Amino acid sequence: MSEFRIDDLANPILSDIQRAAVDYGETLTVDLSPASIMREAAHKTGLDNWGATDFIERLQLLCDEWNSDEGLTGIGRLSLRNKLLQHATSRLLIHDQFTRHPEIRNIQIDKPIIVAGLPRSGTTHLLNLMASDSRLRSLPLWESYEPVPMPGEGLLEDGTDPRYQRCADVWATMQQMTPHLAAMHPMNPDHIHEELELMGPNFGSYNYEWLCHSPRWRDAYYAEDQTYQYEYMRDVLKLLLWQQRDSDRPSRWVLKCPQHLEQLPVLHRVFPDATIAITHRDPVSVIQSAVTMLAYGQRINRKQVMTAELLQYWNERVAHLLRACTEDRAGLPEAQTIDVPFHELIDDEIAWVEKIYTKAGLQMTDRARTQLSRFVDDRKGEYGRVIYDLKGQFGVDPDSLRESFKFYYDAFPVKRASG
Repeated sequence: MSEFRIDDLANPILSDIQRAAVDYGETLTVDLSPASIMREAAHKTGLDNWGATDFIERLQLLCDEWNSDEGLTGIGRLSLRNKLLQHATSRLLIHDQFTRHPEIRNIQIDKPIIVAGLPRSGTTHLLNLMASDSRLRSLPLWESYEPVPMPGEGLLEDGTDPRYQRCADVWATMQQMTPHLAAMHPMNPDHIHEELELMGPNFGSYNYEWLCHSPRWRDAYYAEDQTYQYEYMRDVLKLLLWQQRDSDRPSRWVLKCPQHLEQLPVLHRVFPDATIAITHRDPVSVIQSAVTMLAYGQRINRKQVMTAELLQYWNERVAHLLRACTEDRAGLPEAQTIDVPFHELIDDEIAWVEKIYTKAGLQMTDRARTQLSRFVDDRKGEYGRVIYDLKGQFGVDPDSLRESFKFYYDAFPVKRASG
């Protein structure tokens, strides 16, 4: 596997294509307002029934916070607006389906397997690994971005879903603009994604914190009971099953999201028969991976990379996730919950999947084992590996950060990484 270090993280040297994108962005006037976004979404879909309008307050908060951020580049503002437009468009399409087919809400989400754990702690790999088991239903990136097809839009001439093609086009552009991102977090259309994306059309989840520095959004999210957002996401999962009711795709979901760590009681309340697998990794390894990835993306989206701010924000954010998990983990039914140490997972991935399956009442068959093994063999070294350097790139000794996470090391089987 090839390894590489991003040497210009804090003071990026832009490639020609990156410079052209930044320069182009400065020629744009980006209308980052709810009225503009909702108007364009209605025009795209030909729909105007938004359902409950409480989402507008949340959309307004995002627009206000991002409009006041003078550090964004023009292309950064455009990227954020496009994400909000995508969510607004999906909201109209989703609500239209529920209005015309109220029976969708009667579908049951039975015994899902849900992975929770810190971001960058093996959750994505574990999810994609289990998703390779053809008995389980998962959420590919392209479908998470556009859960419902556009009205009147059929397949392309080669049989490709236009939603898949749009996602592939975005991935191709992303690889040109930020080529090292693939080694940190692949975003190809077939990549199995987090279900929190399905909260986007209701303008919810901590996902927006990953898109832009958003402390006001974080605080508003903290202040709310998130049950209604999880119920919205659950209902969109029902819609996806209903849309494929005549296909041979399985109906038992395998899902994952790091946000679940601080929403475990809500998660269990909305999915009472779920098996929950919680990954545990040294939080300092998680932080250095997360802030490196975010800092790398900021070379295009911000006028200056916020290395110090990123480190402080995500150190606090990870601590919040872990404190909530430490407080709430014991409240989950032991028969439906399993802790998965990262250092053991990477040593024997399939054995840990089998342990999860045992909790979930799912037998490990020879066919499933073959599919899982094939995934492991095919994925190794696909995009290379980034060398992380918290001290050299962010000026912080990793051991000094570890001192504040003693409560977590004491509570769970976490192996402290070296360095």
